[in-house]
Amino acid sequence: MKPLVKLNFLGAAGTVTGSKFLIETSELHVMVDCGMFQGMKHLRELNWAELPADVAAIDLVILTHGHLDHVGYLPRLVKQGFKGKIIGTAPTLAIAEIILKDSAKIHEEDAEKANKEGYTKHKPALAFYTVDEAEKALRLFKSATLNTWQQLSENIALRFQYNGHIIGATFVELDINGKRFVFSGDVGRKDDYLLENPKKPEWADFLFLESTYGDKRHPKEDLETVFIDLINKTLYNKGILIIPSFAVERLQTLMYILWKLYKERKIPAIPLYVDSPMGNNVLDVFQQFPSWHKLSISEYKAMCQYVNIISSYKETWETINNKRPKVVIAGSGMVTGGRVLTYLQQFIDHPTTTVLLAGYQAEGTRGRQLLDGAHEIKFFGKYYPVRAQIRHIESLSAHADQSGLLDWLADIRNIPECVYLVHGEASALNTFRVKLETAFHWNVKVPKLTDKEQVIV
Repeated sequence: MKPLVKLNFLGAAGTVTGSKFLIETSELHVMVDCGMFQGMKHLRELNWAELPADVAAIDLVILTHGHLDHVGYLPRLVKQGFKGKIIGTAPTLAIAEIILKDSAKIHEEDAEKANKEGYTKHKPALAFYTVDEAEKALRLFKSATLNTWQQLSENIALRFQYNGHIIGATFVELDINGKRFVFSGDVGRKDDYLLENPKKPEWADFLFLESTYGDKRHPKEDLETVFIDLINKTLYNKGILIIPSFAVERLQTLMYILWKLYKERKIPAIPLYVDSPMGNNVLDVFQQFPSWHKLSISEYKAMCQYVNIISSYKETWETINNKRPKVVIAGSGMVTGGRVLTYLQQFIDHPTTTVLLAGYQAEGTRGRQLLDGAHEIKFFGKYYPVRAQIRHIESLSAHADQSGLLDWLADIRNIPECVYLVHGEASALNTFRVKLETAFHWNVKVPKLTDKEQVIV
């Protein structure tokens, strides 16, 4: 009898966040990604539940990249008894370390603030995980190289391949008894400002494919014109341009675009502040791993010198109290937390404020509420009226759109036994399923959360 492989869809199934795929074989139990759920309350509440799996039996976790929705559950996994290795590329592990430490600190601070100010139903409010718990997960990290097969056991081998998206990101290939399981992670875009084009898989017997933009094509926006217009209006109105930003890649890309416009004398010398402790640390990763991005060392240094990098909460308030027109880039990208909330608390009710949403806004996030025209948003236990101008650009997304995903699949030489569409909202998943069935005549499934399946290898 041929061996069976059990597939467990523990996250990013029927939703965009919480990526977790558990592969059980007779030799090893392997989890690919271990992310937090974000967005809607019913999803966030899943983070607090015990994982529906034998955690102690998991031998290793493989990370496609360092984003929170792919690594943010690791401390909880360790707390539940995981003792194996956590494997990823060196920059992925560096990014994951930054994100886990930062999010742990935020969890602790949010719990402390909620308890102190009494805007919590929980008595007491607890941190999702602590800095100490994050440190325990970090001690299990082990780096792997690109493009090299690594033998995990007698019949299982692993390879990481460059995938754009963010620094360190990869797609993962697992060869199990001669059958290839490919996990796309998050697929990057061609002609990115900072990153090389993604590599493409050439063989896939079982393909786990992200579908974030499976129903969309990115608009062709003239970003230079958009930023020139926004900055000129900010100066004219004597206001502030607030850009909530993801700390990894998006923040560095925004810095690069604005620096380039200033260098080419297309925008005036408006002060640009970057207020993201995590984003600042990610800048160090760019310096540490120059072969993973396009920036030269001289460009990197010139860009950093152009920007006012805020390093303390005291400087945050100094920036707020400075009445000059300014641009502020601050975390987080979906307005779910971070320093950007402090700026919005002070400026969201000013008509001279512009908030530029510079990427995907998941359901249930404050960013999505602003995008959908909310007249007020709630944070720090209070409601704040929205009088600021809300703008949105989609062309900076770090994810491939539908045509980019189809191009990423173009070099696969075989017909996969099954394609599992994951990491997408319902409309994207179903639209992309029909597209793949029509274009390639492949067997495509859209698994639900906690689905299990057995395949023969």
